[in-house]
Amino acid sequence: MAEMNMAKAINKALGEAMAADERVIMLGADVGVNGGVFRITEGLYARFGEGRVIDTPLAESAIIGTAIGMAIYGLRPVAEIQFAGFDYYNYHQLESHAARFRNRTRGRITVPMVMRAPCGGGIRALEHHSESREAIYAHTPGLKVVIPSSPRNARALLLSAIQDPDPVIYYEPKSLYRAFKEDVPDQPETLPLGQARVVRSGSDITLISYGASLRPTLEAAEQLQEEDGVSAEVIDLLSIVPLDTVTIVTSVKKTGRAVVVHEGPRSCGIGAEVAARINEDSLLYLEAPIKRITGYDVPIPYFSKEKYFLPDADKILQAARQTLSF
Repeated sequence: MAEMNMAKAINKALGEAMAADERVIMLGADVGVNGGVFRITEGLYARFGEGRVIDTPLAESAIIGTAIGMAIYGLRPVAEIQFAGFDYYNYHQLESHAARFRNRTRGRITVPMVMRAPCGGGIRALEHHSESREAIYAHTPGLKVVIPSSPRNARALLLSAIQDPDPVIYYEPKSLYRAFKEDVPDQPETLPLGQARVVRSGSDITLISYGASLRPTLEAAEQLQEEDGVSAEVIDLLSIVPLDTVTIVTSVKKTGRAVVVHEGPRSCGIGAEVAARINEDSLLYLEAPIKRITGYDVPIPYFSKEKYFLPDADKILQAARQTLSF
């Protein structure tokens, strides 16, 4: 077992998948010789060659369109889009084709491909470089959406995504790429898509999050314990689609209170869907209204203002205390 950051863990997963299955192909702008804009694919070009690690033009629609064709004809492409804010240019390929082929062909043709893209804020980037738009893909039938929160689950979820028979959107919180290290097993391991994880057990309130927002959520949970004597349960969704309703509802039935945290915009966001499912399945167990701590319904701001947009432990702590005192 080796200690590594998320960037290295994702690189490890890509290398393992390519070594195990010659159908796995990497493609995207600068993924080959340069090793990717965040160096996530570093070393793969030298290891597997230009036939399997393919540098493409900076043309998102062409990258995803090519990956769809590869998948239909038997390969398992992993397509990198340099930033999530640029994947709008390829959305029509995913929505009109990748997401629909299983239905269009009555199950005869599937599209086993992965679109990887760095997402979210936290690195003080320019416009179009800090978006969290997972709700758009969650609202597109036929796509699966995965967002890891740590090196170990990033590696395991990516291996599962590559093996999946359907198209998977694999969003990588770039603020976590080199934020911390974690022990990652030497042998390949996978995690089932659509299964959330209870990362902290508790009895008084449920805090639900994913991706980069999980860390401030865990920080808030610790503060609740230390300062208020409150036992907070924390759920890491891991998969946005499929969404693990059972784990969420089971926890909320136990605690009676819930706060949902994510950095994507508030309106029609993942938090709204989580809250709706809690209301549908466990309304009579609730002791207080569900709170949401999210990004705002504005473009993520630049530089020093970015920190006011993103969820942090103080905002989560305040929401939890309001919920507890209701």
